[in-house]
Amino acid sequence: MPLTPEQQAEIDALRDAPQQTLRATVPGMEKHLYVAHQVLDHGLVRVIDYMGDDAAICQAARVSYGRGTKSVQNDEGLIRYLMRHWHSTPFEMCEVKFHVKLPVFVARQWIRHRTANVNEYSARYSILDREFYIPAPEHLAAQSSQNNQGRGEILQGEEAQRVLRLLQEDAMRSYDHYEDMLSQDGQQGLARELARMNLPANVYTQWYWKVDLHNLLHFLRLRADSHAQYEIRAYADAMCQIVADWVPAAFAAFRDYRMDAVSLSAQAVAVLKRRLAGEVVTKDDSGMGAREWREFEEIWGN
Repeated sequence: MPLTPEQQAEIDALRDAPQQTLRATVPGMEKHLYVAHQVLDHGLVRVIDYMGDDAAICQAARVSYGRGTKSVQNDEGLIRYLMRHWHSTPFEMCEVKFHVKLPVFVARQWIRHRTANVNEYSARYSILDREFYIPAPEHLAAQSSQNNQGRGEILQGEEAQRVLRLLQEDAMRSYDHYEDMLSQDGQQGLARELARMNLPANVYTQWYWKVDLHNLLHFLRLRADSHAQYEIRAYADAMCQIVADWVPAAFAAFRDYRMDAVSLSAQAVAVLKRRLAGEVVTKDDSGMGAREWREFEEIWGN
């Protein structure tokens, strides 16, 4: 289960006791406060706190007091201008703090994004739960033949069952040994900080992750991309829905100018110009490497 009964009781108590405030609030974000959005089999994402809104971005850009806007249209236009021209500082005026429950191997990818404040559940002080990420059958895939860090064909039949069985058995066996090694019930055993090293990378951990909007959008641009690993992309997709409700104008601009946009190298621009002029351009005379040419053709055709 993503939440323990104690965590759910805490959430229910917080949502049943709303507080008045003079700071800016966003109805779309208020509905997400404390609510656990399930991700993967045992994971979750929930908003603990947030600061700022679309108007705060515009206020910072104009260096003014109050709402700093003349109309919603003006604010949206300004936000789109800022996003289009890579003006990042105004987006840093908004912040959000998430509680995330995720497999350790996903956390190790996630922590590569270093522009955030993180406090993780400590297995030196506490005992980790017997919870492991086991992929659904549709996410069991062989190694890609073209991409060393990607997946290929989905495993089928007996091979899929064999792999699932190994994952489940290894996870349970490792946790059994983890429990056996712990110093508890009168047994001397190992310290928690040592016993944890026997656990596999699919065991679940938890952390609080606080980040400003600019760096959050950078995270989402990379991790909500179709080429990102599925497991971290599942978290990014859930967070995209939350951010869209929090700062709808900023997220719409982000989608247009970052997520759904195409970045072109100087060589790609030159090839497009030559094509528009009626010239037939091949990989050999494009100035691109094989992988870049393949990616170019995926978007622009051959």
